[in-house]
Amino acid sequence: MNTLANPVPLLQDLIRIDTTNPPGNEIACVEYLINRFAHRDDLDIKVLGPSRDRANLIVRFPGRGAAPPLLLHGHSDVVPVTGQDWQHPPFEARLVDGEVWGRGSVDMKGGLAMMVSSLARLHEAGQRPAGDVVLAVVADEEHGSIAGARWLTREHPELFTGIRYALGEEGGAGIELGGRRFHPIVVAEKRACWFRVTLRGPGGHASRLAPPQTPMRQLGHLLTALSGVRLPRHLEPAAHRMLTELAGHLPEPLAGRLLAVRDDDGDAPPAGLPADQALQIDSLLRNTVNPTIVRAGDKINVVPGEITVDLDGRILPGDHTRDEFVSELRALIGPDLPLELLVEGFSVDQSRIPEPEFGGFYETLADITRKADADAVPLPMMSPASTDAGFFARLGIRCYGWLPMKVPAGSPYRTLLHRADERIPVEALEFGTQCMTALLRDYR
Repeated sequence: MNTLANPVPLLQDLIRIDTTNPPGNEIACVEYLINRFAHRDDLDIKVLGPSRDRANLIVRFPGRGAAPPLLLHGHSDVVPVTGQDWQHPPFEARLVDGEVWGRGSVDMKGGLAMMVSSLARLHEAGQRPAGDVVLAVVADEEHGSIAGARWLTREHPELFTGIRYALGEEGGAGIELGGRRFHPIVVAEKRACWFRVTLRGPGGHASRLAPPQTPMRQLGHLLTALSGVRLPRHLEPAAHRMLTELAGHLPEPLAGRLLAVRDDDGDAPPAGLPADQALQIDSLLRNTVNPTIVRAGDKINVVPGEITVDLDGRILPGDHTRDEFVSELRALIGPDLPLELLVEGFSVDQSRIPEPEFGGFYETLADITRKADADAVPLPMMSPASTDAGFFARLGIRCYGWLPMKVPAGSPYRTLLHRADERIPVEALEFGTQCMTALLRDYR
């Protein structure tokens, strides 16, 4: 089996291409893949982007005409490893005890390897996918998609004409709850809404008592106001269905606790659930905001006169607007602090985003998952994160997060995104590639 049909060496090669964003340099990954596709003359290959270094790769694989075109989208950039203590170097892609270690192994070069390997397996078997498959390897997902999916869908929407469905990241590693394994199929997600707060006030020599309104004092008030905050509850249909289906496959008392979360008009924090699952579910019931970057002075004996704080906000799907989110934020931080919008995800016009669909294509994903892992349950999920799916959804494409991985019970893989020691089991890569191959062969 060559390295394109085998996702393990392919993933190792991709990890060793450092596409840390910033700066990204995704062209290196694009050139690698183009070189690997060079033996095929049946592919339509395009390289597009706002600059040479921030390149997006679009490859159309011909199908047999039994289904409409299908989009597979994945990002080639990864987050930095600065300040993280790794057991194995993050860009060496070592294979250790049946796991591929490295930045991007899960988010999301592992997913790209599954996609490419599944297409290669069909080709080696002398088969074509049911319909044309458009593989979009995009840049800049980890920094607002400005050079990636946002740019592509605005500047070249014609590349995606006729596509009804798309598959991208999220989903993936199963959820373990109450002794049951669930394979998520993401049907809705939040969108990013990032702000910068600038705090200004008197600075000066640090040897003297500081005046009352220094930026440092303002910073303390701001971080206190945002620490552990739960914004108002909004139960969206996708979250309602997710909680209902979870409860329907779990024993008591867990089932009752999930239904209590679903039906709780009082908005108490989820009770009686494992801590990580409680936080995950609670995040699906409200907009969220977290301070993530603080920029202050660089001299110990100078009281800074200006401090900036970056806020990672996430807005629920549906008809929730940025203005509503800002109102919720203002109730915490007050009316006067300046909020500079840095990035807002896919589309403020939510009427252009199709509602989640649970018809034939979703059922095909669920059926493939059941056949591949008979002990697990497919689960429609709303994601607290944001991906590139929203940009493609505003073109009328129904998007799903589906990169199935079968991982051992109690494994940490879902928690390793953006953290040290990110890694993926070889068996999980093979499981996902087999599922993806089955889908491409038979979807309708």
